[in-house]
Amino acid sequence: MGAVTTLPRGQAFTRDDLDSMPDDGHRYELIDGTLIVTPAPSPSHQRMAFRLGVILDAARPGDHEVLMAPLDVTLAEDSVLQPDLLVARRSDFTERGLPVAPLLAVEVLSPSTRRVDLTLKRSRYESAGCPSYWVLDPDTPSLTAWDLRDEVYVETANVTGDQEFSTETPFAVSFSPSQLLV
Repeated sequence: MGAVTTLPRGQAFTRDDLDSMPDDGHRYELIDGTLIVTPAPSPSHQRMAFRLGVILDAARPGDHEVLMAPLDVTLAEDSVLQPDLLVARRSDFTERGLPVAPLLAVEVLSPSTRRVDLTLKRSRYESAGCPSYWVLDPDTPSLTAWDLRDEVYVETANVTGDQEFSTETPFAVSFSPSQLLV
C-alpha cells in the first residue's frame, strides 16, 4: 500500500503540505493557500511548450536559464506554482527550485487549466512582480503576452496562427504561434 497523505482541514495549505503530496503524475500547485491539482498535459500542450523552450533557449543570454515544468516557483509560503515554461537568472535558482518570481512565466492552456491560468495564476504572478507572463493556446494556436508596468499587467501582444510575435522582454526573440505546433 502507498503512503497516505493527510491534508490540513480548515486552513490554508503551505509549502510543507505540498512537499508531502504523492508522486502520482499530477501537478500540485498552491495559490494563496489553495491546492490546485491538474492532470498530465496533452501531446499538443507538451509540443507547444517544448518548441517554445527550444526557441527561447537558443536566444537566451548566458546568465539566464530556460526550464520546463515541473519546477517549483515559490512566490510565498502559501503560493508555489509550476509554470509550463519559465525564464530566470541562473543565480536565482536553488536546489529546491526558484524562490523568486521568474523573469518570464509561460502557461499553455488546457481545458482543465484555462480558467486558473488566465485568472488566478496571472494575478499571482502580477502581484509577485513577474515582469512578463505569456499564455499559449494550442487549440487556436495563439499567444497573449502581458508585461508588468507600474505593478500592473498590460497586454502587449495577442497574435494567432502565422502572425509574428517579437519581443525584447526578457530578451530578443521572434516566432509565430503556429511555429510551435509543427
